[in-house]
Amino acid sequence: MKVIIVYSSQTGFTKRYADWLAEELGAEAITLAEAKKLNSHYFADYDAIVYGGWAMGGKIVNSEWFTQRIPSWEGKKLAIFCVGASPNENPEVEVALHSALTDEERKYAKAFYCQGGLSYEKMKLSSKLAMKAFAAIVGKKKDATEQEKDMGEMISHSYDISDRKFIMPIVSYLRE
Repeated sequence: MKVIIVYSSQTGFTKRYADWLAEELGAEAITLAEAKKLNSHYFADYDAIVYGGWAMGGKIVNSEWFTQRIPSWEGKKLAIFCVGASPNENPEVEVALHSALTDEERKYAKAFYCQGGLSYEKMKLSSKLAMKAFAAIVGKKKDATEQEKDMGEMISHSYDISDRKFIMPIVSYLRE
């Protein structure tokens, strides 16, 4: 199966997962910037197309590039994955994944989540300020739940919870 992985990465976590997928599947991995320069016919020879983006505000950054093309890629195996700072078991992950694709898009593509981490050192200033503000708000919330307190502590600094094992559901889906 000929697979291409297109990704958008701000701090390197999504790139890491795209590279792991490419290695596991013998696939090509290219940045979204590179993909945008390609003619739409470039993707015709691929059996499977995967888009990976990072999470921001419960959405997959630049996912519209992928979702707008779903109708023209009929007959191909399609997947979209999101890399975020939350652990995979966070209940909000399922909510975000469900909203990543419409009911119609889910007939042709499947969404996945891979826990990544935070790298304040590599973030753009706007993202860094938003995350620090969110951490401060959660940290000062008087009636915060244990989960909110844990999240506030977790996002107050850089961390890496990525693991190659989180690509396996995507790999299995593409190989079925």
